[in-house]
Amino acid sequence: MAGGTPLDSQQIARRLRVEVAGRILYVHPPEDILLQKLRWYRKGGEVSDRQWRDIMGIVRVQGAQLNRDYLHRNAPVLDVADLLERALRAD
Repeated sequence: MAGGTPLDSQQIARRLRVEVAGRILYVHPPEDILLQKLRWYRKGGEVSDRQWRDIMGIVRVQGAQLNRDYLHRNAPVLDVADLLERALRAD
């Protein structure tokens, strides 16, 4: 998921360690996935229906569980604060 952004090391440090069927996997929390999806949507010219559906799916499923302080603090770093606000308002 890391991809040349100022948040890469922070996002890697935030990964969650989970055990599935006896195997250890690392997964990113929904906030970091949401930020990256917003970044990819922006980089793709804001035309990908798939990316926007994914973004809205994360917002709807996670709802109040999303750490909005973290999102609002880090969205400007990726230049996606306006997209984050749009997604949160649309929910």
